[in-house]
Amino acid sequence: MQQDTHISDAAAAAAFRRLVAHLQHRHDAQNIDLMGLAGFCRNCLADWVMEADGQLTKDEARTLVQGMPAAEWKAKYQSEATPAQLQRMQESVAKNAPSH
Repeated sequence: MQQDTHISDAAAAAAFRRLVAHLQHRHDAQNIDLMGLAGFCRNCLADWVMEADGQLTKDEARTLVQGMPAAEWKAKYQSEATPAQLQRMQESVAKNAPSH
């Protein structure tokens, strides 16, 4: 028996807003580490928002997700990625590709 996985629009919107608020609060969670663990980061989330909206620019979407302009967020919170972080990210992102 297949389980119904439909999430109502209201629940999805509330969960999305909570995720964005959580990411805005947890500046210590670096994008490179999110990419290494889950294969997505704040920038990916902003890209998805931009694609879903159809009217936002990349910069506008990143401002919405990060709570400030991307350049400001990067200057305040982003540290230089280590070679190990970059390798882990590449391995994780490779898992995102659909299998054929």
